[in-house]
Amino acid sequence: MLTTLIILGIVFIGVLGVWSRKRQTSLAGWTVGKRDLPRWTTWFLQAGESLTTFSFLGLAGIAFGGGVAALFAIGYLTIACVLQYFITPRQRALGANRGYLTMADFFKDRFGSPTLGRTVAVVGAIFLIPYLQLQITGLGLIVQLATGSASASGYSMIVASALVVVFVIWAGIRGLARVAIFKDFVMVAALIVVLAGVVAGVGGIPEVVGRVNEVSSDYFTVSRTGFDSTFWITSVIVTGLGAGFNTFPHLWAPVFAAKSGRVLRRNVSWIAIYQLALIIPILTGLAGILILDPKTKGNSVLLGVAQATLPEPLIAVIAIGGAAAAMVPAGAIAMGISLLISHNVLSIKNPKLRFRINHVMVAIAVGLALSFGLAKSDIASLLLLTYGGLTQMAPAVAFAIARKVRVGGIPVTLGILAGTLTVAIITFGGIKTGGIDSGLIALAPNLVVLFLAELARRMLRPGQPPVPAEAHEDFDAGLEDRPAVAAGSARHNPSGAHSI
Repeated sequence: MLTTLIILGIVFIGVLGVWSRKRQTSLAGWTVGKRDLPRWTTWFLQAGESLTTFSFLGLAGIAFGGGVAALFAIGYLTIACVLQYFITPRQRALGANRGYLTMADFFKDRFGSPTLGRTVAVVGAIFLIPYLQLQITGLGLIVQLATGSASASGYSMIVASALVVVFVIWAGIRGLARVAIFKDFVMVAALIVVLAGVVAGVGGIPEVVGRVNEVSSDYFTVSRTGFDSTFWITSVIVTGLGAGFNTFPHLWAPVFAAKSGRVLRRNVSWIAIYQLALIIPILTGLAGILILDPKTKGNSVLLGVAQATLPEPLIAVIAIGGAAAAMVPAGAIAMGISLLISHNVLSIKNPKLRFRINHVMVAIAVGLALSFGLAKSDIASLLLLTYGGLTQMAPAVAFAIARKVRVGGIPVTLGILAGTLTVAIITFGGIKTGGIDSGLIALAPNLVVLFLAELARRMLRPGQPPVPAEAHEDFDAGLEDRPAVAAGSARHNPSGAHSI
């Protein structure tokens, strides 16, 4: 019965994405609509990134093993909101004025470098795959833990993946927004149910904290093995920079689609407070220390506590909330990957063919992540790998949002490649870093290579500006609050984004 309820919930989420929504027939409409999404629609697209599968499973697991070290998530998300308050309106203004559809369009135009645009597209697509896999893997784990059935887990992953492909291809960003609204409501409801179970079965916050402190005070000192102060500080810095400078390719479409910069600023002002909801999975992880086997895997903690404290019907609510928390980010990530490949890497001239290939790329990306997800992976590790790689584009974003770009595209390209290669070597080579986040380590060669390459450029071509004159975009302080330029009618079209 429980499995049936969960599968029906997953199907409902997919149906919601296509229900009463006209099919999108152009890449611009599919990606950013008319660049006029109102505040609340944009809110759910932006806020949804803070309540994902990682929030449901990974964060409780970190609290179970590392105690208050799990608070790093609230730390980096709050820092990210502060940075986004200033950065995303600027990105939105440039996107509306210059006709960008993707992050790669932004880099290509701002630095006047097609090579950089393609590099960003390839790097972005590669490092989004683990994040997409995380969502699908997490969904399967939620169903398996809730039902106790491995076959139900695999079946639900396949069904959910297929539904994500369908509603993303059919409705694009507007369908995704509809599902995001439902997802946030059901996710918050699920977290409240989990909190009620913890309070009823284990105790309130003071009691849980007191009892865990009796087990070991280390849980409240950020000193446990693998979750010490080095882990906490470096993780907050890397993830805060990555999220704050908006280096995740799939999060650019909501920014470009927003009605105004003012909408984005209002949203991030409140999203910082919205992060307090993450206290619930952290508290659940601490409660798990008191009632679960110490050998319990981190990804199993939240559902384990729920099963120990709640009746079965409420477990279905939690599982459906977790499924929604996986499917919405999965849809956004699949959109991000497909756009980067079809629009920036392949650069297909024929608009209809490009749109069809874009849809094929959605299916390929989800299918690839599904195949990896069926093999299972550690959720927290996947998140940190994605952040470490994509944060390598933070310095480039910082240079690009300036009034005038003063650094060359090739030096930036070489810096990004040096940084991402370092992350890959550390991660897949199993190199010990003493708890320092690989993304932070990789920023050093990134910046060194960028600096040396830019110095060489200026010596070889003294007096020559790094960017062609037509790629400059003077900053107009009020631009982000003007009515959005309709997709397909931007003043400038350096990327061919609106040729369809």
